[in-house]
Amino acid sequence: MADHDNLVKDRAGSGWDLLRTRDFGLLFSGQVVSQIGDGMTKVALLWFVYEMTGSAFKMTLIGLLQTIPSLVFSPLIGVYLDRMRKKPVMIWVDLIRTGSVMLIPLLYAMDALTLEWLYVLVFVTSIVSTVFGPALASAVPLLVPRARLTSANALIQGTTNIGLLIGPAVSGVGIAMIGAQNVLYLDAATFLVSALCLMPIRLRETLQSSVRSADRATIFQDLLVGFRFIFVQHRTVLLLMFTAALYSLGVSAFMLLLPVFATQLFDASSVELGWLWSSLGIGMLAASAWLGWINQGDLQNRLRLISAALAVGAVAVCMLGLLQGPIMAAVLVIIFGGSTAIFTPVVWAMLQELTPEPLLGRVFTTFSAGAMAAAMAGMAGFGWVADAIGPAASLVGIGVLLLGTATFAAAFSRRQPDMAAPGFIPA
Repeated sequence: MADHDNLVKDRAGSGWDLLRTRDFGLLFSGQVVSQIGDGMTKVALLWFVYEMTGSAFKMTLIGLLQTIPSLVFSPLIGVYLDRMRKKPVMIWVDLIRTGSVMLIPLLYAMDALTLEWLYVLVFVTSIVSTVFGPALASAVPLLVPRARLTSANALIQGTTNIGLLIGPAVSGVGIAMIGAQNVLYLDAATFLVSALCLMPIRLRETLQSSVRSADRATIFQDLLVGFRFIFVQHRTVLLLMFTAALYSLGVSAFMLLLPVFATQLFDASSVELGWLWSSLGIGMLAASAWLGWINQGDLQNRLRLISAALAVGAVAVCMLGLLQGPIMAAVLVIIFGGSTAIFTPVVWAMLQELTPEPLLGRVFTTFSAGAMAAAMAGMAGFGWVADAIGPAASLVGIGVLLLGTATFAAAFSRRQPDMAAPGFIPA
C-alpha cells in the first residue's frame, strides 16, 4: 500500500475528496486528457483510413485490430504485468502510444505511410493499450483506502465518459479545420500529458517474494496460478466473472445496435441519433458522479446495488421497443446509460478487495478477455436477431438477458462472499 500521505482517511464521506489528494488528482487529470484523446481518435482514425483507402471494409479492419489484442493476449499480458511495477508500465505504455500514434501523420506527411504500416501501428497501439487498463486497475488500490475503491473507480470511469462526450465533438471540428491526420497529432499529445501526470505520482509498490520467484517459473505455470485463483479457489471471483460476462453480452449488443434501433424503431435522423449517443453518455457520466458521492457499503450491499441498477436498465430497454419517438427514447437511453455505468466501478472495487496484490494483473486481464468474448458473442447474436426477427425483438431479448443478470446478482448477494483466497499459493 502507499504511504499514509497518499491515502485519504478511511472514513465515511464523499469520494470526490479523492480529487483533492495529490496523487489521485494527478492520475484523474491525466486520464481526463487521455480519454478525450481516445474519443478524438475513434473518429479521426476511422475517418483518416476511409479517406486514405475509400474502402469501408479496410476501415472496419481497424476496429478488428483494436479488438484482437484484448481477446487473445490479455491473460499472457497479465502474467508479465504481475511481475512488474505498475507505475513504470503505465508511463511506458503512454510514451509508446505517443510515438505510435504520432508516426501515423508523420509518415503520411512524408508520403511513406502504406496501409500495411498503418495496420502495424494501430495493432501496436492496441496491444500496449490492452496493458494500460489492468495496470491502472491494479494501481488504484495502492492510492486509495479500501472504503473508497468504488468511488475511485467511478471517478476513473467518469474520465471515459467525459472522453466520449467531448472527444468526438472536438475531433469532428478538428477534422473540418485541420484534417484528420493532424487531429492525430493532438491525440498523441494527450498520451504524453498522461505520462507526465503519472511521473510525479508516489506509488510505492512492493514486489513480493512470490512475484520475484515467478521469474523462475514458466509462463504457463504463472498463467495456471491466475486461472486456478479465479475458477477454482475463489468462488466469489468466479461468480463475479460470470455476472460480468452476462452484462457484457447484453450491454455491448445494445451499444452496437443503437443506430439500428434508432433508425428502424424511432425513425431518427442522423442528428437525433447523435443526441441519443449523447444521452447515453450523459446517463453514464451522471451515474459515475453519483457513485463518487456515496459510501460503497459491504460486498453484499454492492451486489444488491448492481442487481437494482441492471433491473432498471432492463425495464428501460424493453420499454424502448414500445416507443415511436426519439424524445422519450432519449430519456430511456439516459436511464439505461446510468444503470450500466454503475456496474463496472462496483465490480472492479470488489475485485480489488478480493484479489491478492500479486494476482491483480492476471485477474483483470482475464476479466477483460472474458468480457470481450462475451461482447462479441452478444453483438453477433443480437445482431442476427435484429435482422431475422426485428430490432424490437432484439431489444426485448437484451432486456430479458439484463433482467436475468439482475436476478442472478440478487441471488448472489444472499450468500456470504469469500473474503480471502483459501489455500492460495501464488507461484
